Amino acid sequence: MTSSDGYLLANRQREAGQRFDAFASLFDPTTFRRLEELGIGPGLRCWEVGAGGTSVVSWLADRVGPTGKVVATDIDTSRLAAVARPPVEVRVHDVGAEEPPGEGFDLVHARLVLVHVPDRQRALHHMIKALRPGGRLLIEDADPALQPLACPDEHGPDQRLANRLRRGFRGLLAERGADLSYGRKLPRLLREAGLHEVEADVRFPLTSPACTALESATVRQIRDRLVAAGLATDEDIDRHLANVEAGGMDLATAPMVSAWGRKGTS
Repeated sequence: MTSSDGYLLANRQREAGQRFDAFASLFDPTTFRRLEELGIGPGLRCWEVGAGGTSVVSWLADRVGPTGKVVATDIDTSRLAAVARPPVEVRVHDVGAEEPPGEGFDLVHARLVLVHVPDRQRALHHMIKALRPGGRLLIEDADPALQPLACPDEHGPDQRLANRLRRGFRGLLAERGADLSYGRKLPRLLREAGLHEVEADVRFPLTSPACTALESATVRQIRDRLVAAGLATDEDIDRHLANVEAGGMDLATAPMVSAWGRKGTS
């Protein structure tokens, strides 16, 4: 999807880079630890789906080295130019609509991708199809319905405003086909797709500088949509952004569910 299709969080918007940086601070340590446990190392072939930013692609490239391969795909690859050199290959690709960019991958990974893809079932099928027998799939996606609040400790008017804007954001996502309870379904979906040794865990940042940066960048990025939909006024958003900048609120993200499994050998 592109911004013209109604996607709220297009990669080319100025705030997108700030959001990618915040996601890297919040979730890269968990992602990298999980990838290490899955045995990512020299010579392996990896597909990073919906790469968006560069942090995971760069980490994979360092791990697989010159004898490996990292195929990084996204609908908008404008932010991947800095890593488009061996062993990284960057491709424009829609995982929900197009066949995989190859097969025989040792690892396929996607973070914060499938929750936004209209045809999630087909996308998941494509990702599993791309794995070699015995290859590993790691999907990490949010579950905003599991914890829907920007401020779980809603003790005053500033927190109530933050939560009202977060409800508006969730509503806009749902209108555009996002599955706000997708994260919790991942273990079942991986088992139903035939993967073995399926496991999952959850990361739930409650308050940190990266949570604050993510909130500010996200609200700025969707500001016009919130106002146009009648979900907030410019005055509401200005007040909220000032509250965020003041640093007095404990701002949370949606829980991030990581689920992984192995493709069978027969």
